[in-house]
Amino acid sequence: MKPVRVLIVDDSAVVRKLLSNLLAADPEIEVAGTAGNGHQALTRIPEVKPDLITLDIEMPGMDGLETLVEIRKLYPRLPVIMFSSLTERGATATLDALARGASDYVTKPSATGGVDTARDRVQEDLIRKIKSLCAVRAPGPRPPAAPPRFSGGSQARIDVVAIGTSTGGPNALSALIPQLPADFPVPIVIVQHMPALFTRLLADRLNGLARLRTREGKEGERLERGQVWIAPGDHHMTVIRRGTEFILGINREAQENSCRPAVDVLFRSVAQNYGANVLAVVLTGMGADGTRGSAAIRQAGGEVIVQDEASSVVWGMPGSVVAASLANSIYPLVDMGPEVVRRVSMRRASAGASRP
Repeated sequence: MKPVRVLIVDDSAVVRKLLSNLLAADPEIEVAGTAGNGHQALTRIPEVKPDLITLDIEMPGMDGLETLVEIRKLYPRLPVIMFSSLTERGATATLDALARGASDYVTKPSATGGVDTARDRVQEDLIRKIKSLCAVRAPGPRPPAAPPRFSGGSQARIDVVAIGTSTGGPNALSALIPQLPADFPVPIVIVQHMPALFTRLLADRLNGLARLRTREGKEGERLERGQVWIAPGDHHMTVIRRGTEFILGINREAQENSCRPAVDVLFRSVAQNYGANVLAVVLTGMGADGTRGSAAIRQAGGEVIVQDEASSVVWGMPGSVVAASLANSIYPLVDMGPEVVRRVSMRRASAGASRP
């Protein structure tokens, strides 16, 4: 298989050299070239024909956002990974970039933890995302010889919607959540793989787009109908039952699937506390986080629906659920919101009861 050709765009010669050395050390990646600003990048793309671009957000002249807009006009399907700072300004710019068509992002290393640790983290994160976006990755899990057996199709009332997503998730959530009506009758809990600060800004952004109140999750908050909660970055989020109430739990226990927050953690908790009254949604994302949690939900009698491959930026997470024979149904992103509303409304109407 040919190596992935990467064009590195950054105004810092030091960063260009660092990234070139990190990527060149992997035999499945080839540095096709570098550019010091947006104008140079647009000139170099037809020359070097990259499979993927890493693009710094903060550059003099034509910055990363302006460059991204031009790239998307000329090369709508060319994967672009933004390189951003782990600051509020950088997080806001990253969300803007994702909304304008960036495929993913990597945060620049901080000074804490040492130079070598920071370099290793960027190398691992960036290379993993390059290979995932360019489909140079290990094959996903094969379907089991005998699909897992569950009791018949669930007809239980749906009392909570749990959503898991990663790469491509901010845009997917921006498409799905605004489709839900203001009188949506159950709470929604979400894990989006993002660092701290990014998740708060994402919640704020979705809150401005949606008819439902959307916030970052906080310890002890009571789950109520028509509210959306997003797990805070670097923290797991769970649902805890206390009598007739359901509240949020937030913790910093060990990562799962190299993630914190992890979808599996949230999904297991809703399965344990809501039983069959769960609708889980697995959206675009790399890796397999959410598969074990989906198994727990199905085992408890709940339902799992996933985004289809064609509309996913990366079909890792939903594809893994499908490969494990855990998905009840598969839908394109454009149909996901209406389907969530249909299933929740139908099940609650047929059950003839309600719960906050």
